[in-house]
Amino acid sequence: MASRAVVPQQARGEAVVGGIGGKVVHKKNAVADGRNRKALGDIGNLVTVRGIDSKPNRPITRSFCAQLLANAQAAAAAENNKKQVCVNMEGAAPVLDVVAAGKRNAVPKVVQKKGNAKPKQAEKIIEISPDTEEKVQKQDKPLNRKKEGEGPSKKKAPTLTSVLTARSKAACGVVNKPKEEKIIDIDAADADNELAGVEYIEDMYKFFKLVENESRPHDYMDSQPEINEHMRAILVDWLVDVHRKFELSPETFYLTINIIDRFLAVKTVPRRELQLVGISAMLMASKYEEIWAPEVNDFVCLSDRAYTHHQILVMEKTILGKLEWTLTVPTPYVFLVRFIKASIPDQQMENVVYFLAELGMMHYATIMYCPSMIAASAVYVARCTLNKSPAWNETLKLHTGFSESQLMDCAKLLVNLHSMAAKSKLQGVYRKYSDTERGSVALLPPAKSFLPTAAAAAGKTIA
Repeated sequence: MASRAVVPQQARGEAVVGGIGGKVVHKKNAVADGRNRKALGDIGNLVTVRGIDSKPNRPITRSFCAQLLANAQAAAAAENNKKQVCVNMEGAAPVLDVVAAGKRNAVPKVVQKKGNAKPKQAEKIIEISPDTEEKVQKQDKPLNRKKEGEGPSKKKAPTLTSVLTARSKAACGVVNKPKEEKIIDIDAADADNELAGVEYIEDMYKFFKLVENESRPHDYMDSQPEINEHMRAILVDWLVDVHRKFELSPETFYLTINIIDRFLAVKTVPRRELQLVGISAMLMASKYEEIWAPEVNDFVCLSDRAYTHHQILVMEKTILGKLEWTLTVPTPYVFLVRFIKASIPDQQMENVVYFLAELGMMHYATIMYCPSMIAASAVYVARCTLNKSPAWNETLKLHTGFSESQLMDCAKLLVNLHSMAAKSKLQGVYRKYSDTERGSVALLPPAKSFLPTAAAAAGKTIA
């Protein structure tokens, strides 16, 4: 009995070219780096299958996958040792065992008949390798999910625990509240600024809120026989121009108005001395607030020498005596600085706030409101005028101490003053804020949301 010749194991990517004289010749890249090689099961028993579709890239459909799995299981059951077998069909030519026969010089390729005709379903029993089966299962899973609707996008049914939790919250009156508006720390940027006094600023404004009514003038117009609201407005309008001419600070203007109102609330003044009171009040405020205050002679010239140097100094002494030398008071400007900062403004909004506040100071109707409310209302109306959203937020509510509803009456009054400013005979404030240096904010239309009811909220006749 002849023994089988032993052929050395060929290297990957090499093919046996000839075996004459026991010599084995290897040729590289004979099978294109192994990319066109087929997996061989048991050499010598492998046969080609006739009628199998030879298309290498045939799409794997569900029916085709099911047939492949069924054929693999049938082949495994027939061969209890789970060997991979191909069944010989009609017209199939067996592949000879090259190594045992030794009659051929190269490993033969499995020849498959190419044809366009599709094979019959009953004749196809195809070998399934473990790699092919794994590939079929991977491609079959997403197809099943799409068909059965089990994909990740499918909405999960609520669990019993979530249902019971929701019912318990509803029974106890617990509901999901909307997120509270975040309060902005307006002093964070000034933490390293020693002049800002961040450590004391909150306590300072709490104190200002407590004492603002102590230095607030009461309604005094009925106690003045020769002075009315229109005369006071004329005086303030003139002082606006004087303030601009001397280029004084805003603090000086607000303190001047405060001194005038407080003095008129405790002392009867004849009509001819009303301008003298205004000049003396601005002189005092300038000495208190300015580094370089105007001289007395400057005010004498501005009044067209209606009053002498001596008269101004006498009136200054009289005012200080009646006010008991109390000049450190929280004016609306003190609150304006803080409230404007809380509104996170731009330059235009800041100009609108000062425009509205000065309009309010010029008219006697605002004396019924405390300084902090005038300042808060000016900020609120300015935001409405510039269509800022929201018009009032939690940060402003915290720092001003007023809600939107509390400011409504004073805000409507300021809007009414704004709507009448262009047609008023007193143009001091209007001209000041029509200048391009202040953004021409006086030319902006009043807040539309207040106009229908603003006139009714004025309360008193506006000159």
